[in-house]
Amino acid sequence: MNKFIGCLVLYALTTMAAFAQSSTNSPYSQFGLGDLADEGVGFNKGMGGVGYGFRKGNEVNPLNPASYSAIDSVTMIFDGGLSGQITNFKEGGRKLNAKSGGFDYIMGALRLFPRVGLTFGVRPYTNIGYDYTSSQRLEDMSTKMTSTYDGDGGLNQLFLGAGFQLMKSLSVGFNAAYLWGGFDRGVIMVGSTDINSLAKTYETSVSSYKLDFGIQYTQPINAKDDITLGAVFSPGHKLNADTYSRIVTTNVNVIKSDTTMFTIANALSIPTSFGVGVAYSHDQKLRVGADFKFQKWGSLDFPSFENNAYALRSGLLKDSYKFNVGAEWIPNPRSTRSAFHHVRYRVGAGYTTPYYYINGQDGPKDLQLSLGVGIPIINAYNNRSFLNVSAQWQHRSAENLITENTFRLNIGITFNERWFSKMKIE
Repeated sequence: MNKFIGCLVLYALTTMAAFAQSSTNSPYSQFGLGDLADEGVGFNKGMGGVGYGFRKGNEVNPLNPASYSAIDSVTMIFDGGLSGQITNFKEGGRKLNAKSGGFDYIMGALRLFPRVGLTFGVRPYTNIGYDYTSSQRLEDMSTKMTSTYDGDGGLNQLFLGAGFQLMKSLSVGFNAAYLWGGFDRGVIMVGSTDINSLAKTYETSVSSYKLDFGIQYTQPINAKDDITLGAVFSPGHKLNADTYSRIVTTNVNVIKSDTTMFTIANALSIPTSFGVGVAYSHDQKLRVGADFKFQKWGSLDFPSFENNAYALRSGLLKDSYKFNVGAEWIPNPRSTRSAFHHVRYRVGAGYTTPYYYINGQDGPKDLQLSLGVGIPIINAYNNRSFLNVSAQWQHRSAENLITENTFRLNIGITFNERWFSKMKIE
């Protein structure tokens, strides 16, 4: 228990600053609360983000906290991951490449009591990061308007979760998270024939909470096969975060600026969401899963500056749907001859609809394909840890808007330590 408390404090002190940075460079992250993060860990990412029905004793599955009840009784699990990506942006005949990356998650898990597992860690909720310039001619064709957009931020979760096995086939669980972060967004507009410039900035700081609840039911088919049904639920609520807007008009001829400030109290919310999934497992060699997730963004208002007023407005966000499928295959999990027999080969795909509108039309749809491997780390004292490597291709596009193609490399390490086993001397 002393080791656990020490690790928990260390995680809290060393990771909050590390996660307070953006890992995206997408212009689409300027809308809503930003790009929704992939909240899974290494094995989830290699399988298309699927996980509501998965439960194993030697891995952490934060997508469904009911899975924590399956954690091995003699194990202390540490799991951490980072990613790097290259994105190609295309609009009309123009193309641009950009790179980004950073920490993805850090987690730990252990069996607290019989049939009770505990997990703690840090993972992202949203990411914001962009910096680009756009130019257009006004109706008189004599004035060229240049707008520069930039933004940074996002929301992160420092969470503690527990899973409880109520009976042999039924488990429930929860995650309780401290949700923190915010954003700084800005746009500067300058006309080629105008002596005035206009700068708008938007900012907020969030310090709130997030709750997730999960349930899993496993039905054996025979001695080697079983099916697990999983479901998750997260209640939506206000974040008790004020948003601020500053409008600065500058006359460059006389070097004079006029500033107007706007404030919206308790402006931001997260949506109610729920998901369901199913997983099939065969003889410890094969597992296949499929998930569906629904997020009720359409019922939320969001701050917007229109008609010289900064206020909460409806109709800016829309309900979002997410579909994921994935599979993992192990050649021979019972082999004692070769480590290659224990390599985990993974494949998956995901499709997500947008949760916001852009100028009255749907935002970009998101398609992802992934391949991954889990490579066992074998040495004199530990053959239970894994290096998880996966490659993802992500395509985002919307009609008459920017098309993004991203290649992402994820690297994660799962340390599976026997902290609680008792040694016997004969």
